[in-house]
Amino acid sequence: MPYDPSAFPPFAVTVDLVVLTVRRHALCALAVRRGEPPFQGRWALPGGFVRADEDLSQAAARELAEETGLRAHDPSAPAQDNGAHLEQLATYGDPKRDPRMRVVSVAHLALAPDLPAPRAGGDASNARWAPVEELLQQGGYGRDGEPVAPLAFDHAQILADGVERARSKIEYSSLATAFCTPEFTVGELRRVYEAVWGVALDPRNFHRKVTGTPGFLVPTGGTTTRQGGRPAQLFRAGGATLLNPPMLRPEV
Repeated sequence: MPYDPSAFPPFAVTVDLVVLTVRRHALCALAVRRGEPPFQGRWALPGGFVRADEDLSQAAARELAEETGLRAHDPSAPAQDNGAHLEQLATYGDPKRDPRMRVVSVAHLALAPDLPAPRAGGDASNARWAPVEELLQQGGYGRDGEPVAPLAFDHAQILADGVERARSKIEYSSLATAFCTPEFTVGELRRVYEAVWGVALDPRNFHRKVTGTPGFLVPTGGTTTRQGGRPAQLFRAGGATLLNPPMLRPEV
Protein backbone atom coordinates (compact mmCIF):
# COMPACT_ATOMS: atom_id res chain seq x y z
CA MET A 1 0.00 0.00 0.00
CA PRO A 2 1.23 3.55 -0.67
CA TYR A 3 2.61 5.53 2.24
CA ASP A 4 -0.03 7.80 3.79
CA PRO A 5 1.47 10.47 6.09
CA SER A 6 -1.97 11.26 7.51
CA ALA A 7 -2.14 7.77 8.99
CA PHE A 8 0.39 8.79 11.63
CA PRO A 9 -0.24 11.43 14.29
CA PRO A 10 2.04 14.47 14.10
CA PHE A 11 4.57 15.19 16.82
CA ALA A 12 7.16 17.84 17.51
CA VAL A 13 10.89 17.59 18.25
CA THR A 14 12.68 19.80 20.74
CA VAL A 15 16.22 20.17 22.03
CA ASP A 16 16.79 20.65 25.76
CA LEU A 17 20.16 21.77 27.08
CA VAL A 18 22.00 20.70 30.21
CA VAL A 19 24.48 23.59 30.39
CA LEU A 20 27.03 23.00 33.15
CA THR A 21 29.73 25.29 34.51
CA VAL A 22 31.69 25.63 37.75
CA ARG A 23 30.92 28.76 39.76
CA ARG A 24 32.27 29.47 43.24
CA HIS A 25 33.67 25.92 43.36
CA ALA A 26 30.22 24.37 42.77
CA LEU A 27 28.85 22.53 39.74
CA CYS A 28 26.01 24.69 38.42
CA ALA A 29 23.43 24.31 35.68
CA LEU A 30 21.57 26.93 33.71
CA ALA A 31 17.92 27.13 34.73
CA VAL A 32 15.19 29.30 33.22
CA ARG A 33 11.84 30.27 34.67
CA ARG A 34 9.08 29.56 32.19
CA GLY A 35 7.10 32.64 31.24
CA GLU A 36 4.34 30.81 29.37
CA PRO A 37 2.18 27.68 29.82
CA PRO A 38 2.63 24.83 30.34
CA PHE A 39 4.37 24.96 33.72
CA GLN A 40 4.31 28.76 33.73
CA GLY A 41 6.43 30.10 36.57
CA ARG A 42 8.31 26.82 37.06
CA TRP A 43 12.06 26.43 36.61
CA ALA A 44 13.22 24.36 33.66
CA LEU A 45 16.17 23.63 31.43
CA PRO A 46 16.68 25.92 28.44
CA GLY A 47 15.63 24.61 25.06
CA GLY A 48 13.17 24.95 22.24
CA PHE A 49 11.56 23.43 19.19
CA VAL A 50 13.65 22.26 16.25
CA ARG A 51 12.96 24.38 13.18
CA ALA A 52 11.99 22.82 9.87
CA ASP A 53 15.24 23.87 8.19
CA GLU A 54 17.77 22.73 10.81
CA ASP A 55 19.15 19.45 12.07
CA LEU A 56 19.48 18.53 15.73
CA SER A 57 23.05 19.78 16.21
CA GLN A 58 22.19 23.09 14.55
CA ALA A 59 19.14 23.50 16.78
CA ALA A 60 21.17 22.76 19.91
CA ALA A 61 23.91 25.17 18.87
CA ARG A 62 21.32 27.87 18.15
CA GLU A 63 19.64 27.44 21.53
CA LEU A 64 23.04 27.49 23.25
CA ALA A 65 23.93 30.77 21.52
CA GLU A 66 20.56 32.32 22.33
CA GLU A 67 20.68 31.34 26.00
CA THR A 68 24.39 31.89 26.81
CA GLY A 69 25.98 33.79 23.93
CA LEU A 70 28.33 30.85 23.43
CA ARG A 71 29.10 29.05 20.20
CA ALA A 72 29.74 25.34 20.15
CA HIS A 73 33.11 24.01 19.08
CA ASP A 74 34.31 20.64 17.91
CA PRO A 75 35.59 18.86 21.06
CA SER A 76 38.29 17.16 18.98
CA ALA A 77 39.67 20.55 17.90
CA PRO A 78 41.47 23.17 19.99
CA ALA A 79 39.08 25.23 22.10
CA GLN A 80 37.89 28.46 20.58
CA ASP A 81 37.59 31.66 22.53
CA ASN A 82 34.08 31.87 23.98
CA GLY A 83 33.35 28.34 22.80
CA ALA A 84 31.67 25.47 24.60
CA HIS A 85 31.77 21.71 24.42
CA LEU A 86 28.43 20.41 23.10
CA GLU A 87 27.40 16.80 22.69
CA GLN A 88 24.16 14.88 22.32
CA LEU A 89 23.03 13.35 25.62
CA ALA A 90 19.89 11.22 25.17
CA THR A 91 16.39 11.16 23.71
CA TYR A 92 13.24 11.45 25.84
CA GLY A 93 9.93 10.40 24.37
CA ASP A 94 7.35 9.61 27.06
CA PRO A 95 3.99 10.31 25.34
CA LYS A 96 2.84 12.31 28.37
CA ARG A 97 6.01 14.35 28.97
CA ASP A 98 4.45 17.49 27.44
CA PRO A 99 0.75 18.27 27.98
CA ARG A 100 0.51 20.29 24.73
CA MET A 101 1.12 17.46 22.28
CA ARG A 102 3.43 14.55 21.60
CA VAL A 103 6.93 16.04 21.93
CA VAL A 104 10.19 14.13 21.64
CA SER A 105 13.20 15.88 23.16
CA VAL A 106 16.78 15.27 22.10
CA ALA A 107 18.79 16.55 25.05
CA HIS A 108 22.32 17.91 24.70
CA LEU A 109 25.08 18.45 27.25
CA ALA A 110 27.09 21.69 27.12
CA LEU A 111 30.16 22.44 29.24
CA ALA A 112 32.00 25.73 29.51
CA PRO A 113 34.27 27.66 31.90
CA ASP A 114 32.87 29.97 34.57
CA LEU A 115 30.17 31.86 32.70
CA PRO A 116 28.65 35.29 33.33
CA ALA A 117 25.11 35.86 34.53
CA PRO A 118 22.72 34.47 31.89
CA ARG A 119 20.03 36.37 30.07
CA ALA A 120 16.48 35.11 29.66
CA GLY A 121 15.34 34.47 26.10
CA GLY A 122 12.46 32.92 24.20
CA ASP A 123 9.57 32.00 26.50
CA ALA A 124 11.70 32.33 29.66
CA SER A 125 10.97 35.13 32.13
CA ASN A 126 14.15 34.70 34.14
CA ALA A 127 17.41 32.75 33.99
CA ARG A 128 20.08 31.92 36.53
CA TRP A 129 22.90 29.56 37.40
CA ALA A 130 21.94 27.19 40.21
CA PRO A 131 23.92 24.44 41.96
CA VAL A 132 22.86 21.09 40.55
CA GLU A 133 22.38 19.69 44.05
CA GLU A 134 19.71 22.32 44.69
CA LEU A 135 18.00 21.75 41.34
CA LEU A 136 17.87 17.99 41.95
CA GLN A 137 16.83 17.97 45.60
CA GLN A 138 13.92 15.66 46.26
CA GLY A 139 11.29 18.29 47.08
CA GLY A 140 12.05 20.43 44.02
CA TYR A 141 13.68 23.79 43.53
CA GLY A 142 12.78 27.30 44.64
CA ARG A 143 14.69 30.48 45.44
CA ASP A 144 14.25 33.63 47.51
CA GLY A 145 11.26 32.29 49.43
CA GLU A 146 9.30 31.16 46.38
CA PRO A 147 7.33 27.88 46.53
CA VAL A 148 9.47 24.81 45.97
CA ALA A 149 8.45 22.74 42.94
CA PRO A 150 10.05 20.11 40.70
CA LEU A 151 11.60 21.21 37.43
CA ALA A 152 9.12 21.42 34.55
CA PHE A 153 8.43 18.50 32.23
CA ASP A 154 10.95 15.66 32.80
CA HIS A 155 13.83 18.08 33.15
CA ALA A 156 14.94 16.74 36.53
CA GLN A 157 15.65 13.38 34.90
CA ILE A 158 17.40 15.03 31.96
CA LEU A 159 19.54 17.11 34.31
CA ALA A 160 20.43 14.09 36.44
CA ASP A 161 21.45 12.17 33.32
CA GLY A 162 23.58 15.08 32.11
CA VAL A 163 25.35 15.44 35.45
CA GLU A 164 26.11 11.72 35.56
CA ARG A 165 27.41 11.86 31.98
CA ALA A 166 29.82 14.65 32.95
CA ARG A 167 30.89 12.85 36.14
CA SER A 168 31.63 9.62 34.34
CA LYS A 169 33.29 11.08 31.24
CA ILE A 170 35.89 13.10 33.15
CA GLU A 171 37.15 9.78 34.52
CA TYR A 172 38.35 8.50 31.16
CA SER A 173 38.44 11.54 28.87
CA SER A 174 39.94 15.04 28.86
CA LEU A 175 36.45 16.56 29.14
CA ALA A 176 37.25 18.27 32.46
CA THR A 177 39.38 20.79 30.57
CA ALA A 178 36.18 22.07 28.91
CA PHE A 179 35.34 23.68 32.27
CA CYS A 180 38.66 25.57 32.21
CA THR A 181 39.88 28.65 30.40
CA PRO A 182 42.40 27.96 27.57
CA GLU A 183 45.26 28.28 30.07
CA PHE A 184 44.80 26.94 33.60
CA THR A 185 46.68 25.64 36.60
CA VAL A 186 46.60 22.13 38.02
CA GLY A 187 44.89 23.58 41.08
CA GLU A 188 42.10 25.04 38.95
CA LEU A 189 41.66 21.73 37.14
CA ARG A 190 41.55 19.92 40.49
CA ARG A 191 38.75 22.20 41.66
CA VAL A 192 36.80 21.25 38.53
CA TYR A 193 37.07 17.57 39.41
CA GLU A 194 36.11 18.31 43.01
CA ALA A 195 33.07 20.33 41.96
CA VAL A 196 31.84 17.80 39.39
CA TRP A 197 32.44 14.76 41.57
CA GLY A 198 31.47 16.46 44.84
CA VAL A 199 34.55 15.19 46.69
CA ALA A 200 37.83 16.60 48.00
CA LEU A 201 40.98 15.34 46.28
CA ASP A 202 44.53 15.17 47.58
CA PRO A 203 46.45 17.96 45.78
CA ARG A 204 49.75 16.10 45.50
CA ASN A 205 48.24 12.86 44.19
CA PHE A 206 46.11 14.79 41.73
CA HIS A 207 49.09 16.77 40.44
CA ARG A 208 51.07 13.57 39.97
CA LYS A 209 48.24 11.85 38.08
CA VAL A 210 47.32 14.64 35.67
CA THR A 211 50.88 15.65 34.83
CA GLY A 212 51.88 12.00 34.42
CA THR A 213 49.03 11.08 32.06
CA PRO A 214 50.35 11.18 28.48
CA GLY A 215 48.75 13.88 26.32
CA PHE A 216 46.45 15.23 29.04
CA LEU A 217 48.18 18.53 29.85
CA VAL A 218 50.80 20.57 28.01
CA PRO A 219 52.85 23.27 29.81
CA THR A 220 52.46 26.71 28.25
CA GLY A 221 55.72 28.02 29.69
CA GLY A 222 53.89 30.68 31.71
CA THR A 223 52.92 31.10 35.33
CA THR A 224 50.22 32.93 37.25
CA THR A 225 49.62 34.25 40.77
CA ARG A 226 45.84 34.62 40.37
CA GLN A 227 45.32 31.95 43.03
CA GLY A 228 47.53 33.80 45.48
CA GLY A 229 50.78 32.53 46.92
CA ARG A 230 53.63 31.29 44.77
CA PRO A 231 53.48 31.48 40.96
CA ALA A 232 51.69 28.40 39.59
CA GLN A 233 52.57 26.77 36.30
CA LEU A 234 50.07 27.21 33.48
CA PHE A 235 48.91 24.37 31.25
CA ARG A 236 46.61 23.90 28.28
CA ALA A 237 44.67 20.83 27.19
CA GLY A 238 46.81 18.29 25.34
CA GLY A 239 45.83 16.28 22.31
CA ALA A 240 44.63 13.21 24.20
CA THR A 241 40.89 12.62 24.18
CA LEU A 242 41.05 9.39 26.22
CA LEU A 243 43.04 9.16 29.44
CA ASN A 244 45.26 6.16 30.10
CA PRO A 245 45.32 5.46 32.98
CA PRO A 246 41.87 6.93 33.76
CA MET A 247 41.14 9.33 36.62
CA LEU A 248 39.01 7.06 38.79
CA ARG A 249 36.21 8.70 40.74
CA PRO A 250 36.61 8.19 44.51
CA GLU A 251 33.90 6.24 46.23
CA VAL A 252 31.74 8.34 48.55
